[in-house]
Amino acid sequence: MIRGMRGATTVNANSEEVIVKATEELFTQLIEMNQIEPDSVASVFVSTTEDINAAFPAKALRKIPGWTYVPVMCMREMPVPNSLKMCIRVMMHVNTNAAQENVVHVYLNGAEVLRPDLNNSPAI
Repeated sequence: MIRGMRGATTVNANSEEVIVKATEELFTQLIEMNQIEPDSVASVFVSTTEDINAAFPAKALRKIPGWTYVPVMCMREMPVPNSLKMCIRVMMHVNTNAAQENVVHVYLNGAEVLRPDLNNSPAI
């Protein structure tokens, strides 16, 4: 079964170094917490708010060994009024036997406000 695994983080500057570092941290935690192997991933979507344009956040996934061939696409998040600024969001489509309620979604650096109900841990 393919499950969507979500995550988000924010950055404090629109620079390549900051964007890639924050996105790498997000990917690393999402991968570790869900025990994801690259061969089980169908695709990854990464979106950014309008105020982030100094680098493609997908570049961070290429720094992780074994993830070279996973399809990744970056896109622009909808500019909804009063939405969280300087935000990078990830949606990873993973083949897994995990039940939906056991998928761990990861929100970092202030992005927890997007889904406080998920709290970076599996439902109990």
